[in-house]
Amino acid sequence: MPLPLFIAKKIYNSEGDRQKVSRPAIRIAIIGVALGLAVMLVSVSVVLGFKHTIRDKIVGFGSHITVADFFTLQSSHPRPIQVNDSVMKSLARFDGVKHVQRYAMTEGVLKTERDFLGVVFKGVAEEFDSTFLSQNLVEGSVPHFSSEKSGNRILVSASIANKLDVHAGSTLYGYFLNDGDVRMRKYTVAGVYQTNLKKFDDTMCFADLYSIVRLNGWESDQVTGAELTLNDFSDKERVYDVIIDSVNKRTDAYGGTYCSATVDEQNPQIFTWLDLLDMNVWIILALMVCVTGFTIISGLLIIILERVQMIGILKALGARNSLVRHTFLWFAVFIVGKGMLWGNVLGIGICLLQKFTGFVSLDPATYYVSEAPVEINVPLFLLVNVAVFVISVMMLVVPSFLVSHVHPARSMRYE
Repeated sequence: MPLPLFIAKKIYNSEGDRQKVSRPAIRIAIIGVALGLAVMLVSVSVVLGFKHTIRDKIVGFGSHITVADFFTLQSSHPRPIQVNDSVMKSLARFDGVKHVQRYAMTEGVLKTERDFLGVVFKGVAEEFDSTFLSQNLVEGSVPHFSSEKSGNRILVSASIANKLDVHAGSTLYGYFLNDGDVRMRKYTVAGVYQTNLKKFDDTMCFADLYSIVRLNGWESDQVTGAELTLNDFSDKERVYDVIIDSVNKRTDAYGGTYCSATVDEQNPQIFTWLDLLDMNVWIILALMVCVTGFTIISGLLIIILERVQMIGILKALGARNSLVRHTFLWFAVFIVGKGMLWGNVLGIGICLLQKFTGFVSLDPATYYVSEAPVEINVPLFLLVNVAVFVISVMMLVVPSFLVSHVHPARSMRYE
């Protein structure tokens, strides 16, 4: 065992210092490190959980990449493109694409005996992945959607259901305007979902692709677009570049022009807001590192001042400044290590408690979620631990040079 490490362990474990100044200073330093690291872990966990929860909700309403007509992506008025079996298979062959589904959009009015509401109908087919809606279902069930026939069963949001005072099993009438003609459809509410994303919950309801295509007056192989879900969100840009080269600017048999857009391009306000959260995390991490560093430095200086006589004796016995400095650096490592241990217990404990109990609730109208989401990212937690340890020890290097100013003769008389 190196001599500096041996001396540092003896000092740290010494029972004779229990009533001296250094023990409170050590405790304060340990608490400072623990609280700082715990705040960092909780901040990273909450921000990651929040970003990914909101992102997954937006993707759940659509996809990672959408292929549609150029004018559809640039305006709110959908124009059809041809998406037959051949096009579906071609899109599914791209590397990284997990799932492809068709959709058709139209606007209409839902009416009950006492009220009415303008909504957006999204028609989906049998290949529609209903996992997201099933996870957010609050009443009823997700109907089996079809591109071959209309089941006249729709899925509405809790917001729409509350405004129209309906529930699963209720009857609604839909009114649609197309080329000056008003068409009416009778629907049964199959289920009610709630995602707390006001942008979608206030307007979006789901119906059969067949009925929406018929209401728009399109051909059977025409739809608003195709939605591509990827295996990994981080692979989005690579797949998007391939689709741009292979699909964009091509025309279909009806003269429609294929174009594509990513989920963040279609929802720029939300994703820009989520990106700003990263800046908040960096600010919190920087502040906590500074607070932790100053706490440890203060503790180390107190310990050095209290051990002046010991430093003088070591120097009188022939110890070099580097040996004494390394001794106190090892001593600081013990403090940082113990503080980080308790910081991990506290930080990860709070994250797990929130994950399984949701004791911190939020206003869904403001934050899109009813409770603070957390994500336990082990590699990132390890990275934060390593960064805190390295930065803390590096911040202690300069204060440790204080031992070089201690003179053996003067230190013997120091009290």
